[in-house]
Amino acid sequence: MASVGDIGMSALINTLSALGFLLAFAVLRIQPINDRVYFPKWYVDGKRRSSPKNNGVRSWVNLNFKTYLTFLNWMPQSMKMTEPQIITHAGLDSAVFLRIYTLGYRSFFCYFSTRILLIDA
Repeated sequence: MASVGDIGMSALINTLSALGFLLAFAVLRIQPINDRVYFPKWYVDGKRRSSPKNNGVRSWVNLNFKTYLTFLNWMPQSMKMTEPQIITHAGLDSAVFLRIYTLGYRSFFCYFSTRILLIDA
């Protein structure tokens, strides 16, 4: 059986891994070279065109350091959007993913809040 120290170490490793992947996603998302991966709808709708190949480093790396300070602003904004706005902005798959995510979050909160009440009783 696992000890409390083993469970704590596992929680630490999982938390650091999750934060590392979130940070990698957030930094890669704002790089110009990844626009077609993270924002394909902009190219389909004609809001953005392929960048010229002679821009040098700017076509690969975002050199505007102010964007690195606000790279996680998309998270609260996406949670405040209505479902039709999410479908229009990001697509149906994103709306379904966010619905599943919020359902899991609410289920987790409800389950553990009742478990804590039952343990204390």
